[in-house]
Amino acid sequence: MPRRTALIVAVPEAERAVGAYRLEHDWSAGVGVPAHLTVLFPFVPPDAVDEAAIGAVVAQVPAFAFALAAVERFADGTVWLRPDPSAPFTALTRAVWERWPEYPPYEGAHDEVIPHLTVSEEPIDVMIDLPIHARATHVTLIEEDEDSRWHERSRFPLGG
Repeated sequence: MPRRTALIVAVPEAERAVGAYRLEHDWSAGVGVPAHLTVLFPFVPPDAVDEAAIGAVVAQVPAFAFALAAVERFADGTVWLRPDPSAPFTALTRAVWERWPEYPPYEGAHDEVIPHLTVSEEPIDVMIDLPIHARATHVTLIEEDEDSRWHERSRFPLGG
């Protein structure tokens, strides 16, 4: 299987609240992906990553504070946390996607990109003390290795 990359905003402030749920109900937690909001996945193959270009695009979006403010569910049962505000996450995704249009979010599977932090891919009841306050200061490039584990490759600071 070819190795993959993703651009994310990691949210370490959420790990204590959602970590156990994610380990049990979200495949990505078990392979090293931290609690996060996705900017773009899948992204370019590891050998085609242009880190300077990523840094330039990401720096156009100012750093911002946000709160994970509500538990939501998608129609398929996925449980997730809604960021407030969500517009800066949408702006990040849009900026990266405009630069790399051949990599649409979620391979173009959804008409609308909804910024979210996945808690569970299954319909479960969760007890999470909200809001969780955080600050997005950088975007992280994560990369899948030959053993299907994910690791941080680089960080790119947001602007301002």
